[in-house]
Amino acid sequence: MNDTPRTYDVVVIGAGPVGENLAERTQAAGLSTVVVESELVGGECSYWACMPSKALLRPVAARADARRLPGLAAAVGGPLDSAEVLARRDEFTSQWKDDGQVEWLDSVHIDLVRGRGRLDGPRQVVVDTPDGGTVRLTARHAVAVCTGTTAALPDLPGLTDVRPWTSREATSAKQVPESLVVVGGGVVAVEMATAWQALGARVTVLVRGGELLGRMEPFAGEMVADGLREAGAEVRFGVSVTSVAREGREVRVGLDDGGELTADEILFAVGREPHTADLGLDTVGLTPGDWLTVDDTCQVTDVADGWLYATGDVNHRALLTHQGKYQGRMAGAAIAARAQGRPLDDAPWGADVATADHGAVPQVVFTDPEVGSVGLTAQEAEHSGRRVRVVDYDLARVAGASLYGDDYRGRARMVVDLDREVLLGVTFVGPGVSELVHSATVAVVGEVPISRLWHAVPSYPTISEVWLRLLETYRG
Repeated sequence: MNDTPRTYDVVVIGAGPVGENLAERTQAAGLSTVVVESELVGGECSYWACMPSKALLRPVAARADARRLPGLAAAVGGPLDSAEVLARRDEFTSQWKDDGQVEWLDSVHIDLVRGRGRLDGPRQVVVDTPDGGTVRLTARHAVAVCTGTTAALPDLPGLTDVRPWTSREATSAKQVPESLVVVGGGVVAVEMATAWQALGARVTVLVRGGELLGRMEPFAGEMVADGLREAGAEVRFGVSVTSVAREGREVRVGLDDGGELTADEILFAVGREPHTADLGLDTVGLTPGDWLTVDDTCQVTDVADGWLYATGDVNHRALLTHQGKYQGRMAGAAIAARAQGRPLDDAPWGADVATADHGAVPQVVFTDPEVGSVGLTAQEAEHSGRRVRVVDYDLARVAGASLYGDDYRGRARMVVDLDREVLLGVTFVGPGVSELVHSATVAVVGEVPISRLWHAVPSYPTISEVWLRLLETYRG
């Protein structure tokens, strides 16, 4: 076994989009940087999450939009060509090959070590390589953990024998099952239920609680549930899985209400766990398997001397790819500033801090209808002790929405801080609303006063005119 020592300014464990962004920033600042990756460069998002899932969902949305338009509805009345949809999905994952992403690393002069990396004391990373060797990496300034999360699975007897789907199998399956049980009510659950129902599976969604998308405004989950049911899926609330068993090709699912279901496949989308169990956290005084607590520069707070950073899902601040990439950029800037002895710009919204993680996180759920939100929900804003006003508007009353499709159904909400007269949160639900989210993000992050938003004139006739209608409703 070889033990080849190498020294860099920065060592990044995990070459997903979060690690790539952090490494690019430190390398661009003149710090020698290496990334360690045990699977594919590009990470979960590129191969088993964002990209394949949205490739599956885009034809679903396009067909739904076409069916709302006279002159097109009849032409798209048939089923989706599942083989074509899956083939396009495979193109977006580069057939699960990472050559292009490796070329990008080379183009920005970032070294890559393939293998499973783990901490081995302060500033030390040991990599077990695929050929059975070992590479020891030493960081002069920082080690950044960007290992993300893995799917959580319930403690059910015999679950392994059932070969359940997690998000990985749901986004990479090679054929459409005749029937699929989806367990969970979050984003992965509703997006994959939407995709596989549209591709021809008979989908049943089982939700332990009483709503979908529980972290968003309640009307969002209600409208998504309606959309799933109209598409042919069954959505059941207040029910839990108590047993699973695979009998031949079918999975038999026992429920806590005494009922039973059978399906070809079962997807558990019940949460995520930090990918830290085998990371050597114990060698630096941390507990294997734990989330990593960080400050706004993404520096791990429980490790002395400030050399360890954690960005992306692994720090549990905002489990979204775009937010993790943002953290990577901010952490990269902070690492560079500290390494070069420059003062940190660490005031809120400074160049070296991930302030947006607090109350300005955008998200889109690519169901039919789509859901887009940023910032605080009405409940979160009220619980924060602020004086707030909630303003709702029926999106179907906007001319652009009527033109977008017949029988358009949607809703918009803005949450206003009455003392400062700025927006704390915005939520849109409806077909085509995903591209509205960034305008809301700019308003929330920029703390744009309501008085100034009156001068941001929306083009007519677009769905964006909902901004004017919300402001008019607020004014009264």
